[in-house]
Amino acid sequence: MISDEAKKIVAQLNKRFGDNVVVFASDIRNDIIPRFTSGSTTLDYVLGGGFPGNQWNELIGEPSHGKTAVALKTIAANQKRNPQFTTVWVAAEAWVPDYAELCGVDTNRVIVIETSVMEEAYDSVIAFAESKSVDAIVIDSLPALSPSPELEKNMDEMTVGKGALLTNKFFRVVNTAMKRSLIEDERPVLGIIINQYRMKIGVMHGDPRTTPGGEGKNYAFFTRCEIRRDEWIETGSGNNKIRVGQRIKVRTLKNKTAPPQRVAYFDFYFAEGGDCAPGEYDFAKEIASLAVIQGIIDRKGGWFYFGDRKWQGIESVISSIREEIDLMEEVQKLVLESSDKIMAEDNE
Repeated sequence: MISDEAKKIVAQLNKRFGDNVVVFASDIRNDIIPRFTSGSTTLDYVLGGGFPGNQWNELIGEPSHGKTAVALKTIAANQKRNPQFTTVWVAAEAWVPDYAELCGVDTNRVIVIETSVMEEAYDSVIAFAESKSVDAIVIDSLPALSPSPELEKNMDEMTVGKGALLTNKFFRVVNTAMKRSLIEDERPVLGIIINQYRMKIGVMHGDPRTTPGGEGKNYAFFTRCEIRRDEWIETGSGNNKIRVGQRIKVRTLKNKTAPPQRVAYFDFYFAEGGDCAPGEYDFAKEIASLAVIQGIIDRKGGWFYFGDRKWQGIESVISSIREEIDLMEEVQKLVLESSDKIMAEDNE
């Protein structure tokens, strides 16, 4: 039992610092880490239920490997779940409305801040995070932001370390702004920062890659996801092959709410001619793969079994799930139930 003296101190501290700064553990809500779907069932599974809210998530990778696509598909998926879902997108790189709409984003519910000035971007993000008026904040991308002293100097003048100092200060301030009550139900916010690899100079051993923004920022991220193109998806043959999509590989380098170093694979289409429409993930392929992994669809050699159904080859399974709505819904329901159970066990 908590003593009356301790309760008195709790009351005094809350009066001094603000309501619910100090709380009793028994009063804390179970859902203090809300989840935002990524739009990919496989990636949600690897993340432990989707991207954690009220925290920052980093998407790292080489250019043109799918980082922006994953961020846009995440926004689109959450817009479908919540008609009021509002996003702030810091476009340090170009904001392309057509590409956003291709990925399913309703651009009427996106606030775009077009700036490459680091101070402007960070101040804007902090203001929106503190206001609790938006549901997601995306910075695309961190390497495209430059501190104002650097932009004001001539090309032959150097500004060393200013960006890293500003970034570290930004995380200290914005993490406070993104905190939500442990007891009361407040509007959560999803934070995503897109980053790129850079090469360390003179590194002979170990991984020579690093990410801009200094080392301190890595401690602020709740999840860090490495995104790579595993292979191109092509149609046609010989010299007539056409690239219509790419298979994306996501590895969780860091994850505070689920085991790290997990890998998700999913197909993203960006042109006509493939198994799915442009801007879509191959949902049927994800469901089929997870169903096999979780033992919902039984595999014996090259044959696959589900109830009284059987197929030869995984492609036959995927085709049936894609074409038969009832079968897709049945398998999807079992996959999601199994995923929820596994994720609950991981989080215990």
